[in-house]
Amino acid sequence: MALATDNLDESTKNSNVSGLPTIAAIATPVGRGGVGVIRLSGARAYDIACQLTSKSTFTPRMANFCRFYQADGTTIDEGLVLYFKGPHSFTGEDVIELQGHGGMILQNQLLARVFELGAKQAGAGEFSYRAFDNDKLDLVQAEAIADAIDATSAAAASSAIRSLSGEFSQKINQLLEQLIHLRLHVEAAIDFPDEEDVDFLSDSVIQDKLEQTQFKIQQVLATAKQGQLLRDGIHVVLAGRPNAGKSSLLNRLAGQERAIVTDVAGTTRDTLQETVVLNGLTLHLTDTAGLRETEDTVERIGIERARTAITQADMLLMVYDVTRDLASDSTPLQLAEQLFGELPEAKRLLIIANKSDLLNDNSSEERIATSQAEIKNRGYEQVNVSCETGAGIDDLVETLCAKVGFHPPENSLIARTRHIDALRRTADSLAEAHEQLTVFKAGELVAESLRQAQQSLGEITGEFSADDLLGKIFGSFCIGK
Repeated sequence: MALATDNLDESTKNSNVSGLPTIAAIATPVGRGGVGVIRLSGARAYDIACQLTSKSTFTPRMANFCRFYQADGTTIDEGLVLYFKGPHSFTGEDVIELQGHGGMILQNQLLARVFELGAKQAGAGEFSYRAFDNDKLDLVQAEAIADAIDATSAAAASSAIRSLSGEFSQKINQLLEQLIHLRLHVEAAIDFPDEEDVDFLSDSVIQDKLEQTQFKIQQVLATAKQGQLLRDGIHVVLAGRPNAGKSSLLNRLAGQERAIVTDVAGTTRDTLQETVVLNGLTLHLTDTAGLRETEDTVERIGIERARTAITQADMLLMVYDVTRDLASDSTPLQLAEQLFGELPEAKRLLIIANKSDLLNDNSSEERIATSQAEIKNRGYEQVNVSCETGAGIDDLVETLCAKVGFHPPENSLIARTRHIDALRRTADSLAEAHEQLTVFKAGELVAESLRQAQQSLGEITGEFSADDLLGKIFGSFCIGK
């Protein structure tokens, strides 16, 4: 948002949106419930509430018990009316909440009456968009609303609420302030080389500040990566030969019998999805049909779907039966090549040796140990488990978390892919600025790289504009004296 916007008084801001239609929508989930809430926002929300209830006034932030009437005077429902006068509301506009009974028939009748009185159906996310447009929320906070609703774990929900409260935005805004200050020095050094009170490019001041900013960007980026894992989780595909124990592993991780398990090869013929939270990390698990040559049409379709899922997986767990899936002269990595056509990258593949509890002779154990050594030397990892007894499952979860780099700090913050992308582009631009400063001594190019860095970083909160820098320049230097 432009700096000039911040200088407008609240009444002026509110009048900027007075021309927008008043919107309304049911704010509670579909279905039966004790209470159903309809929310209105806009210049006519107050008048609509008065017509709906035959009341003449409402006191802001006080609950009013009312009846809700049809045009002919018949009662639709009864409940509470809450009035939030703009700009002191979620959207910055006048907001009305109608709290009636939670039946869908009553809610739809009430909403239809609200439409009759002049409101329009709100679009998806329109309330939050108006809050953003009226400077009540930035983009990070608006996104955090959806993230809090969609959270699949307590840690993700807590992180989303911290982002909603502005913690993530505060970190970004602090970095933006540093970038703006950097640009001030660089622009001043270029435009006013003879001024005594201006630092020149040859001084270490700019370089030191730039390197400090680079370091802080990397810190925030590391935190954001953890927040992304916390929000999105990872897509994990279980693959292997028929009867290797894939479905048993899914059931073990899910803590319930989600997949059918039999001794018959080809029992699993289609992909099966299950979402679980283990050690705070959300796993979107996909069980797949066993990979083999088959003439069965249905099973062949399932195998094709399995191969599609494998290509889309963040992490691939190759499950094999240590008692039968390996020939005497083969290794788990050779098996992986046979199953997948080529050996997946080490960062995407985790080898699961199932039925390890059944190895009771020294030669078998020695062969497994030799295989593990080869796996480790080539940068891969294997975990020995027993899906029957549960042995090794905890080690599997810990290894999986470590492999994807999941170790969120206690006060982690939710982040999205676009945040990661913006931070990476910011880091790249700062690296370019550092090179231009230290190697080429090109002040104009340093300034351009810093501008790009600020623009990329400002995308996260949606607060970037060229006017921001202009305001800072005039506020910090008496250029026109």
